[in-house]
Amino acid sequence: MRVRFGPFTVDAETRQLLRDSSDLHLSTKAFDLLCGLLEHRPKVLDKAALQARLWPDTYVVDGNLNVLVAEIRRVLDDDAREPRFIRTVHGVGYAFCGVASEGSNRTVARSMPCWLAAGGRTYRLAEGDTVVGRDPDCDVWLDSPSVSRRHALIAIDGSARQVWLEDLNSKNGTLRGDAPVHGRIELAHGDVLTFGSVEVTLHSWNAGDAAETKRIARKPR
Repeated sequence: MRVRFGPFTVDAETRQLLRDSSDLHLSTKAFDLLCGLLEHRPKVLDKAALQARLWPDTYVVDGNLNVLVAEIRRVLDDDAREPRFIRTVHGVGYAFCGVASEGSNRTVARSMPCWLAAGGRTYRLAEGDTVVGRDPDCDVWLDSPSVSRRHALIAIDGSARQVWLEDLNSKNGTLRGDAPVHGRIELAHGDVLTFGSVEVTLHSWNAGDAAETKRIARKPR
């Protein structure tokens, strides 16, 4: 299993957690817990099931599980009060709540190239998750005080030819056209998106739909 979410990639076969190309450290049990939550996303896994997975045939107190969840959140820079990845279901267990996609290394979506156009600039979007925000570490950097550090997420599934948008609890909100974005919505070519006060246009290109290049008639010299 290889799953990407936000700037992170989890590779269960190599037992690696990556942020872009940098290795991050998780303890063995914490890594197994994260893999379990990703594998069953967005299903809630109750504490008994998680304990049986992590400590088979061994009785442990709930505190051990809480410590592992706290470790994962610390490494992912996640907030328990406003979770982007790990959601607590009080009295039940935990669930992975982020947008994630399975696949190999992050590459430009060759099957459905997509990009954002804004003010004469273009931002190529890649297969999987792209974070839009004011933080220079974001995949699409919008340097405007109206844009939150991690403002929104765009997810591309080239094989299904789908593009999705999700607001990441930004301060000034995200719009598609004039409508505020709540939850996860599907996008289409030509959609006008507004992050804070920054307006961009989504473009997607399908080679099969492209018209044949027209020959230009030139005057003889």
